[in-house]
Amino acid sequence: MILKTLLKEIKELLREGRVRIAFLIVMLLLGVAVWISAKQYQNVNEQYAAAKTAERAIWDNQGEKNPHSAAHYGTYAFKPKYPLSLVDQGVDKYAGTSIFLEAHKRNEAQFSAAADQTGLARFGELTPDFILLFIIPLLIILLGYNSFTKEHEMGTLTLLKSQGISIWKWVLGKWAALFLPIFLAITILFLVAGVLLGNLRDFGVFSWSSLFMMFVVYVLYYIIFINIVLLISAKTKKSGISLVVSLSVWIIACLAAPKAASNIAETKHPYPTRQEFAANVIKNKKEGLDGHNPWSKEAKLLEEEVLKEYGVDSLQQLPFNFDAYRMQKGEEHEAEVYFKHYNYLREQFVQQSTVYRNLAAISPYLPTRFLSMAIAQTDYDTHWGFADAAENYRIATQKFLNENFADNSEYGNWSYRADADFWKSLPAFDYEPAELRSILSQNTSNLEILGLWLLASFGLLLFTTKTI
Repeated sequence: MILKTLLKEIKELLREGRVRIAFLIVMLLLGVAVWISAKQYQNVNEQYAAAKTAERAIWDNQGEKNPHSAAHYGTYAFKPKYPLSLVDQGVDKYAGTSIFLEAHKRNEAQFSAAADQTGLARFGELTPDFILLFIIPLLIILLGYNSFTKEHEMGTLTLLKSQGISIWKWVLGKWAALFLPIFLAITILFLVAGVLLGNLRDFGVFSWSSLFMMFVVYVLYYIIFINIVLLISAKTKKSGISLVVSLSVWIIACLAAPKAASNIAETKHPYPTRQEFAANVIKNKKEGLDGHNPWSKEAKLLEEEVLKEYGVDSLQQLPFNFDAYRMQKGEEHEAEVYFKHYNYLREQFVQQSTVYRNLAAISPYLPTRFLSMAIAQTDYDTHWGFADAAENYRIATQKFLNENFADNSEYGNWSYRADADFWKSLPAFDYEPAELRSILSQNTSNLEILGLWLLASFGLLLFTTKTI
């Protein structure tokens, strides 16, 4: 019965011109989106490699220079695009791609792709994640909105019942007929993406297990939509009503619910404005040691402590350059200030994410979106990790430079120049994002909510179809 129903439904879908055309259009869009994303991925990473090499060459070839001058001269930390960003670009287009690392200041990532776009970008972009999250659920609606209503309208349901068919086998056959083409479409997409990533030069380790996990997440997402569409078709008597209700559910789940969740999270845990943030940082900086001001109260207290610690009467008697030592202590104070304020931003982000996760139960779109971005390493957690790694590297670089200044010169000697080969001894910046196991453990709640949606939708579908 299951196989007969499956074959009958597939034949009907193939006979309908609207279905064939819609399916071909979606596959064409997916192919074009993957091709565009692959080209963009390759282009961006080529730019990343060139910029990283060029910036390191500039740093290494500064020549003889005072280390603190080099600290102000600064360098850049670049963020590569990771392999699965080809499938889901996440927040990458809105988050910056590089951070300028300089003395006394923590900078934010800049040069985001969104900043360079024209007003036409407001109409959306053709990317694989857009097709996967929005368009394929629409295709499911188109394929399945009349699965049961057509049996009412054509009068075949009464005939089937009179023959004593097994309702659950009949329903399972219809479910399989709707699931099979969707499953084949995304299987082809992910296989193509895997082959492309396996042959493209990437700057993160491409993992088939991560790609497979993303594939599983989207399969679960589509199963939930299939269950919902069939449930609506089973509860309504007219195909037109079923279509309208299904589209309404899509609008609420994919458009309204994410926007509402975002507004609620931002209202409950707002970020400070850029002006407020900058003012608070400046205020806290002034409350501590300024490494460039040797006459401040904090500088004098530091001077007294160091003289007492080394048992000497003057700064000239110290075995290091106190100017460089004071600047390093100032750097440490400023780093603590930035840590405090950026940590507050991080806490607000975590609180907002908690609200998002708590509201994920209102739509299967939300846990799917969060899981997809996390696995692709294009979510805010990955960007925060990159920004924190860049800041730690900045702090280590300032210590590296100031210690060289302090250890190789005397107090008051600002004419000291580090050797031209000294700059090459600074380790290169490197950031490794979290592994798949860690990502999944951080997104346990999203996996649980997606599982609950799956069980609930299957349960309601089977319960409802018993009364057909």
